[in-house]
Amino acid sequence: MSTQNGVNPSAEGIAAAAKEAKGRGLPPVHLWNPPFCGDLDMQIKKDGTWIHEGGKINRPEMVKLFSSILRKEGDSYFLVTPVEKVGITVEDVPFVATDIFVEGEGDAQVIQFETHVGDITTVNDEHPIRVEIDPGSDEPKPYATVRSRLEARIDRKTFYRLVDLGAERDGWFGVYSSGSFFPLIKADQL
Repeated sequence: MSTQNGVNPSAEGIAAAAKEAKGRGLPPVHLWNPPFCGDLDMQIKKDGTWIHEGGKINRPEMVKLFSSILRKEGDSYFLVTPVEKVGITVEDVPFVATDIFVEGEGDAQVIQFETHVGDITTVNDEHPIRVEIDPGSDEPKPYATVRSRLEARIDRKTFYRLVDLGAERDGWFGVYSSGSFFPLIKADQL
């Protein structure tokens, strides 16, 4: 763990500050500008597992608490409280979309994702879906924006359910949600 200004960040200290700062809903981490206190030995694995000092964080309440104070700046991730900011490592993206909810049909449908930490996000222009193609496997890697530049990787079963809702438009296969079309893959690649 690296430190700055003689401060040793700890997961326990961050958790205590987050609990104190959290009221109803998500804390306003975008409004906080605390000093950087160093890097914490914490990692979010590709499958959404949180690791601290080499061991899995098994308490879902703790993972949810930490996820509520997560912020992305550039390509880096931080846990932020009103009094400190610590860096953590994220293997891919911090969340995994594990379920989908749909209201309506066709171009009038509204799609929502639920993440492994319980966030519910409506797919719209502020929370789009994007798909990358893995260069090694040529498999699609779908993502949805959850909040404030933080994304969820859409798990395989949820992606298949999303594809079932798809339509073709202007040479693209994609889905409609909240009045917008989100392209997933070129139609000629199906």
